[in-house]
Amino acid sequence: MTPSAVLHRHLHQAPTLALSGEGSYISLEDGRRILDATGGAAVSCLGHNNEHVKQAMIDQINQLSYCHTAYFSTKPFEELASLLIESTGGKMSRVYIVGSGSEAMEAAMKLARQFYLEKRNPEPQRTKFIARNQSYHGITIGSLSMGGHKFRRELFEPILLPNVSHVSPCNPYRNRKDSESDADYVARLVDELDAEFQRLGPETVCAFVAEPVVGAAMGCVPSVPGYFKAMKAVCEKYGALFILDEVMSGMGRCGTLHAWQQEDVVPDMQTIGKGLGGGYAPVAGLLIGDRVIKTLEESTGSFRHGHTYQGHPVSCAAALAVQKAIQKDNLVENVREMGIVLEEELRKRLSDHPHVGDIRGKGLFWGIEFVRDKTNKEPFDPKSQLAFRIQDKGLEAKHSISLYGGQGTADGVSGDHILLAPPYNSTREEIVRIAELVQGVVEDVFGELDD
Repeated sequence: MTPSAVLHRHLHQAPTLALSGEGSYISLEDGRRILDATGGAAVSCLGHNNEHVKQAMIDQINQLSYCHTAYFSTKPFEELASLLIESTGGKMSRVYIVGSGSEAMEAAMKLARQFYLEKRNPEPQRTKFIARNQSYHGITIGSLSMGGHKFRRELFEPILLPNVSHVSPCNPYRNRKDSESDADYVARLVDELDAEFQRLGPETVCAFVAEPVVGAAMGCVPSVPGYFKAMKAVCEKYGALFILDEVMSGMGRCGTLHAWQQEDVVPDMQTIGKGLGGGYAPVAGLLIGDRVIKTLEESTGSFRHGHTYQGHPVSCAAALAVQKAIQKDNLVENVREMGIVLEEELRKRLSDHPHVGDIRGKGLFWGIEFVRDKTNKEPFDPKSQLAFRIQDKGLEAKHSISLYGGQGTADGVSGDHILLAPPYNSTREEIVRIAELVQGVVEDVFGELDD
C-alpha cells in the first residue's frame, strides 16, 4: 500500500477513509457505518448531507465563489451577520466572520487590545489577559496561549505569549469542597480572580476569557449558578472586557442559541464556530458588543486586522442555510428535549458503574469522566490512554459509534473523559441508541482492563 502523502495527526496510524455521510451516520471504505454521536468535534449540528445546505452552497458558487472583503461585501455575509445579531436580541452589535475558532479568538484578543488604544482616554498599558486552567481556546500561538491545557501547551511553552495568566476553572466535581455551597464556591473563585487582577495590576488587564461550558479540555463541564455573573462583575470593577468562547458550546449546542443566554450575562465579545456552519464549510465568528463598536466608531473606525478568506461567500451561505434550518425546524427546542433524554439514559445506564465518576453537560453536549477510584476521584494513569482506548473501541465494527476522547480532565495531564455531541435533529430513537452503544463500549473496555 502506498504511504499517504498527508501529514495525518499520527504518522504511524493512517485513518480509515470516510466515503459518505447521511443524517447521523458516516460510511467508511471498509464497510462500517458509524453513528456520529459527536458530530466530529461537536460540529455536525444538522448531521450529514443536508440537501438545503448543499443547494445553498451550490447556488452561491454559481453566483460568486470569492471576493475580497477589502473591496466588496456579499449578500450571504450581510444576511448571516444580521441573523446573528438578531439572535442575540440586539445585545451584540457587529459580527466578524472568519474560518476557524482559533482565528476568532485571535481576533478577539487583538480587538480587545485595540479597544483600549482607541478609547477617548486611551489605556495603552492594558496588554494582559486572564483565562482559566484546563481550558481550550484554539491552536494558533495566540489562542493556545489563552488556553490552559497543559498537554496541548507543553511543547510550545517557550514560544507562547507571556501576557496570559490563568485562574482556576469552575469545576464543581473536582474543585468544590464538600462543605461549600454553590454560593460559597463562587465567592472563592471571585476572590481568586480579584487577586489575579491585583497581582497583575488591574489597570493592565484587557479581558477575562472563559468557555460557558468547557468542552474538549474537561468534557462538557458547566459552571455553577451565578458564576459568570460574578466573574463579569469583577471585570466591570476593574474596567476589563468580559469575553466568552462559545466555539464549541454555542450556536444551540447547550439548549439556547447562545450559551450565555442561560447565564444572566451578556459578554463584551463572543467567539462562535462549530455549530455555526455545521461542518458544511469552514466558518467561525466573533460577535462584538456595542461598547467596543462605539469606541471604534468614535476613533479610527477600523479594526486593524484581516484575513484573505474572512466573510467567505460560500462559507457564509452555508452558515446562513444551517442557521435558517435550525430556526425553521425549531431545533434548539429539540436540543433541549433530546438533551433530557440523553441525560436520563446515560445516568440510568452508567451512574452505578464503578469507574464512571461524573456525568455532566447541557443540551446535546454531554461528558463522562472516568476514575480509577470513585470514592477519592483518583484518575487513571495517563499512560493507559483510557479515553482513547474507549474512543477506538467505539469505532470497532461491533459498536460502530464515534466517541470524542480527551485526557487531562483532572489536572491537565491526568484524567479521562469522552464527549457526546449528536446532531440537533437527532430523534429519540437515535439518542437511546447512542446511550446503549456507549454503555456497551464502556463495559467492553473495562472488562478488558479487569481481565
